[in-house]
Amino acid sequence: MNDSTPRRVRVRAPELVGKGGWLNTGDAQYTLADLRGRIVILDFWTFCCINCLHVLDELRELEEKHADTVVVIGVHSPKFVHEAEHAAVVDAVERYGVAHPVLDDPELATWKQYAVRAWPTLVVIDPEGYVVAQHAGEGHVHAIERLVAELEAEHAAKGTLRRGDGPYVAPEPEPTVLRFPGKAILLPGGTFLVSDTTRHQLVELAADGESVVRRIGSGMRGFADGPAAHAAFSEPQGLTLLDDDAVIVADTVNHALRRVDLATGAVTTLAGTGRQWMQGDPTSGAAREVSLSSPWDVARFDGRVWIAMAGVHQLWAYDPGAGTVAVTAGTTNEGLVDGPGADAWFAQPSGLAVAADGERLWIADSETSALRWVDREGVVHTAVGTGLFDFGHRDGAAGQALLQHPLGVTVLPDGSVAVSDTYNHALRRYDPATGDVSTLATDLREPSDAVLVGADIVVVESARHRLTRLRLPEEAVRVDAVAHRTRRAATEVGPGGLQLDVIFQAPAGQKLDTRYGPSTRLLVSATPPGLLLAGDGAGTDLSRPLELDPAVTEGVLHVSAMAASCDDDPANAYPACHVHQQDWGVPVRLVEGGTRRLPLVLAGMDEGAEGADGAEGANRPDGADLDSSTGADDMAVGDGMAVEGGQRP
Repeated sequence: MNDSTPRRVRVRAPELVGKGGWLNTGDAQYTLADLRGRIVILDFWTFCCINCLHVLDELRELEEKHADTVVVIGVHSPKFVHEAEHAAVVDAVERYGVAHPVLDDPELATWKQYAVRAWPTLVVIDPEGYVVAQHAGEGHVHAIERLVAELEAEHAAKGTLRRGDGPYVAPEPEPTVLRFPGKAILLPGGTFLVSDTTRHQLVELAADGESVVRRIGSGMRGFADGPAAHAAFSEPQGLTLLDDDAVIVADTVNHALRRVDLATGAVTTLAGTGRQWMQGDPTSGAAREVSLSSPWDVARFDGRVWIAMAGVHQLWAYDPGAGTVAVTAGTTNEGLVDGPGADAWFAQPSGLAVAADGERLWIADSETSALRWVDREGVVHTAVGTGLFDFGHRDGAAGQALLQHPLGVTVLPDGSVAVSDTYNHALRRYDPATGDVSTLATDLREPSDAVLVGADIVVVESARHRLTRLRLPEEAVRVDAVAHRTRRAATEVGPGGLQLDVIFQAPAGQKLDTRYGPSTRLLVSATPPGLLLAGDGAGTDLSRPLELDPAVTEGVLHVSAMAASCDDDPANAYPACHVHQQDWGVPVRLVEGGTRRLPLVLAGMDEGAEGADGAEGANRPDGADLDSSTGADDMAVGDGMAVEGGQRP
């Protein structure tokens, strides 16, 4: 091997296994051996996860630029029960424009073999079948692209790089009027305006909810203002009337708010830069100068246009008069915490509706399977839902009722709230007067929004590509109660002391950015809070000893880590910098003999995993061997071992 070749820890990649089989391959089935000679990037994702959707967008340019050497494979690893349905995965692959092969892994077999702990996680496999990098979270594609260039040069020189067309086979398009519509509103003239999300358009439908009046947008993914036929959106979602003459659109993947003139269909941009908001960016200011992050819905409340900012787990607001935007609630931490807006936690807020008296803003908080609300003083409350890991379909008193990833809320004439309970395929009802939850309708395929029209409610059936009109029932539908928890297996840890290590190694050519103080941040909490006797709270060290209460036998550790790195070039006065951030929710079970160390890799190989006291996954899997070319042993890979990592500098 040439001495200039980068030395990397390499791990023999486990086989790709998924009970659901392969999508986007023309029915062909693949093994890693079939992909030998190509650089393979595994994208572990689940379609409920907003960060996973961000990574899909980040990967598009890399896929195009390196199409003859790189094969991206999405490994779909479900969180919710609904996401384990094969038909739902098929829908999601089309809905989000996934243009690479996808392995449907409903039982998390491949997830476990690669010891993945977080959505999304990216794994890079070199042309010889070794894992050489792993990154948790979003924002890592810049580092992966640099690694890809190095691998191309290295393996071209070795003769182990194989160029050519990849295994992706595009599915045939379906000739439906709408394609995975997201949200809808009733226009002053009695027609409907619908966000036709997958086709990157808005569609105006007649009062019958079926006949097309006009389309707004070119239908091509893009970001362009102008006349209706030439303007471009990217997966638009939420809609709200600005006044009788205009509509505001949450243009989700463009990270922007757009204005549509109802008379002409002309589109202009009101807020957002077109770039995704990242930690450290401004959180208020002139609307066109502040970046947003996956706005999913919009609603007029208390004199401003409130924004369900799903990408950063917050609520923001746009002031039409001042032309400004600002955060109104949420810390960017993902979870369910009530209280003053500045202290509250959300998890992908995705639907908004204003109470008839204007005193509440209702919120569908999708990842916590919760219905929540904000009062006029900005205080956040929860009506239904308990957190990130409990979901299902259970009616009755709100304190024990369960939803499953709702995306929409609609205020009903009696002051109650209809919830588009998306992953339960149902329309649910919460009555604030009684505190009870009931079911209004079932057999609605992924309802994502609903519009009240007289005595009827018109539901956006996203996965049936249509609007469905229902008469509001006088009595609830009877549904057998079911309850679920997240499908991930709990990590067995020993009671008492537990060493938490978040591994971060700056990508090659970069270093930690310490110009303005510490470049890392770690926040730790637990559900239930009593699980942690010591070690909770915020700090700057990425390693921390925790003390677990032996009396609490199971729970979830919530870990949020951030690290900032910049190009390591002394001659460059303005180096490019990047923020790496990930939130983990790690289910744990306290057992005698459990591990005393919990490694979570943000970026970099966990080199303390093999042979370390109490390290997980000490057994080498079948077929693993030593990488003699680097002079280093392969790290073991297998169920339960933390193999997350990136290129070793």
